[in-house]
This record gives sequence, C-alpha cells and structure tokens, in this order.
Amino acid sequence: MIEVFFSTYISSTVRFLFLLAPFFVVTMFLALTRGLPAAEKTSIIRRSTVSAFILGLILFFAGPLLFSAIGITLNSFRIGAGSLLFLTAISLVTSGTRNHATGLPDEDRDDIAVVPLAIPVMIGPATIGAILVYGAELSKVTEVVGGLLGLVSSLLILAVLLHLSGYLEKVLGKTGLNIMSKISGLILSAMAAEIVLTGIAGFIATT
Repeated sequence: MIEVFFSTYISSTVRFLFLLAPFFVVTMFLALTRGLPAAEKTSIIRRSTVSAFILGLILFFAGPLLFSAIGITLNSFRIGAGSLLFLTAISLVTSGTRNHATGLPDEDRDDIAVVPLAIPVMIGPATIGAILVYGAELSKVTEVVGGLLGLVSSLLILAVLLHLSGYLEKVLGKTGLNIMSKISGLILSAMAAEIVLTGIAGFIATT
C-alpha cells in the first residue's frame, strides 16, 4: 500500500509539473508582472496558485462524472486529450510557448492572478483534458491520495519557481527560459503519445 502511494505520488508530481509547463509560466509571469512591487508579485503568485489548485481539484474528480454525462469512454477521451496535449507540446518545442496562451492581454486588468495567469497560462485546454484523464485513471484510495498530493507538490514547486523568477531570468536569460520550455515540450509530447496509445490500445481491447 505504501509503495503504491509513493509510486503514484512521485509519478503524479512529475506529470503535473510538466503539464503546468513551469518555464513557460515563469516567462509569462515575468512579462505580466514587470515593474510591479515584490509584495504584489507575492500576492499574485499565492492567488494564482490557489486558483489553479481549486480548478485542478475539481477536474481531478470530475472525469468519471463528465464521461458518464456525455456518454463517452475514458479511452476515447484519452485519444482526444492526448492529441490536444500533443499540439501544445509541438507549440512549446517549436516556439517555446503554448498555442493557447501566446500573447499578453490587450487591456489592463485589475487582477491577473486568475486570468490569464492561472487560466489559461497555468491550466489551459490541454492541461484540463490531461488532468481529467489522470484523475479518472486512479481508483484506489492510496492512488487518489498520492495523485492529489502530487498535484499539490507540483503547484508548490511552480510557486517556488515563480518566486525565483527574477533570479532564473538573470541566470538563464530569455533564451535559456525558452530552451527549458522547449525541453518541457519534448517531455510533454512523450506524455501525450503515451495517453493516445493507451487510449487506442484500450479501445481496441474493448471492441
């Protein structure tokens, strides 16, 4: 039981962390908060992380209910979500940005913590689909707890990276952050392929 918990926790933490595309989020955070005082940046990080967690928590448990309500199977959703995630991975690899969040808001916003930072920069369409799939795959209590703690850990790691964003920009520069985003995209493409292939195999097995 403990082995299952730790295995699920570690794999979930890694999965969710790469789904969040942390270095892309860091790049967008730097652009969105340029010139803001440190206290306000800290507040934005806290609120955006909490917002992303609330949405992630809802999605984590919503998968089975959603699939049942609209009459599709988990395997079918795996194929669709994996394909969407693959498109996001391609965008990260080719340009270092997510295809759904490539620009900054045109208008001034009173609060950027929820929109656009939490949604869709942290959690975009492809991430939503992947979280629905991963949440639906976990059935045992130990797996569910490990998965939830993995989600929390990944968001905490992202929050730490955002707090260190100024140092990361100095050390890596814009080019370095872009390269790290592309590496994240490469890993995301492998995750997307796994989701799609699992869905295809499961679909074939049930026909």
